[in-house]
Amino acid sequence: MFRPAVRKPEPSGAAVLTMRRVYVLPTRPGMAYAVLLLLMLIGAINYTLGLGFALTFFAGSCAVADMVLTVMNMAGLRLTAGRAQPVFAGEEAQFEVQLHNDGTTDRHAVRLGFHPPGTPRTMELPHAVDVPAGASAAVVLTVPAPQRGWLPAPPVRLTTRFPLGLFGAWSNWQPDMRVLVYPFPEADAPPLPVRGAASAEGHGAVGLDNFAGIRSYQPGDPMRHLAWRQIARLGPADGGQLVTKHFDGGAVAELLLDFGELQPMLDLELRLARMTQWVLDAEGRALPYAFRLGHLHYPAALGDAHRAACLRALALYGREGGA
Repeated sequence: MFRPAVRKPEPSGAAVLTMRRVYVLPTRPGMAYAVLLLLMLIGAINYTLGLGFALTFFAGSCAVADMVLTVMNMAGLRLTAGRAQPVFAGEEAQFEVQLHNDGTTDRHAVRLGFHPPGTPRTMELPHAVDVPAGASAAVVLTVPAPQRGWLPAPPVRLTTRFPLGLFGAWSNWQPDMRVLVYPFPEADAPPLPVRGAASAEGHGAVGLDNFAGIRSYQPGDPMRHLAWRQIARLGPADGGQLVTKHFDGGAVAELLLDFGELQPMLDLELRLARMTQWVLDAEGRALPYAFRLGHLHYPAALGDAHRAACLRALALYGREGGA
């Protein structure tokens, strides 16, 4: 019934914890319990106590039953990888792990956590979860993200000592997950570089001080230009339409974030951090911006998709599969 521990988990995207993948050994209380059984057996033999033999064998059978139940508490669980959202360097990357119990028995006190190679096997895992029969449970595991690029998920270890704690069962799983780590934004980045071809649309960094009046809302108008006072005065009888503030100021320079325009003497990571901060600033101020990094060039745009594409390019620059 005892199996040797496996040092390296088998790589896989999803896994079912079959009996062959669950390993069990006595815990410290279990070892003390075994010593107690041995002393009871010696006493029963020495004094030829029938009740002593009965008590010893009954206690031993309880230990065997606990070992079987401990293994069964984990065996049969199905593990799948969940979501992993991008983060900035220096933050905690979050990986979602889902445990599915397709059986008819509840699973109790299953602990899990990341267990990189070299971590002591006796280390207490941070998360404990119960998985009811026919249900699932999701656990979010965190790991530091020190640098930009792809961060693969470390191996996951699952353990349980349910029900009596005399035995500990465990299993290892390598989830097929990775998270994209963006460069950390520069704290004191220079102002946004407004340069390039002129545009006569009246939107941008220039011309916003010249208020020209109120007009009906048009798709694409920044939310910060909404005239809330005038909107509040327009009741349902007036149509309740949205209106925006209109500015004129002539030509407005295009906002171009060009990595090649940064000083080459600056550290590469500092330049990437500055570009990251500029992308966030432009999005926060609702300023359409073009983006250029190496052979990548994105036309002026706004929104989550444009922001994600730019930050992804910055994260993978100089890395495998990057710009």
